[in-house]
Amino acid sequence: MLPNRMNLTKQTEENLKKLKQFTGISPNVSARIAFFRSIESGFKCTNAATVKLDGALVLDKVTWLGDTQLVTELMMKMHYPDLKGRELMAAWAAHVDDGIASVRNHKSVNSFATKL
Repeated sequence: MLPNRMNLTKQTEENLKKLKQFTGISPNVSARIAFFRSIESGFKCTNAATVKLDGALVLDKVTWLGDTQLVTELMMKMHYPDLKGRELMAAWAAHVDDGIASVRNHKSVNSFATKL
């Protein structure tokens, strides 16, 4: 399972903050959307051990994942059955990073936010 305290890379945090400025959606909700967009696209993290989680925004698992906690952890265990703890968190962070690019590059971020 994912650790109780989780963080992302600095770059991902900056992208989530920029997205919040444009849409008003909080970073934790944007991270949930980005994670599932990444899973949906078929992204696979191949180097979880080398992902540098240097972001300053450290939140507990419940805040990051909210009502999606159980399904997120299930998806992570299905995709990465051999990873545990910090490596599993790094893989989650890589999915958020991958998914945030598709959210950021969406034709109209504001129209995307209104669909939520």
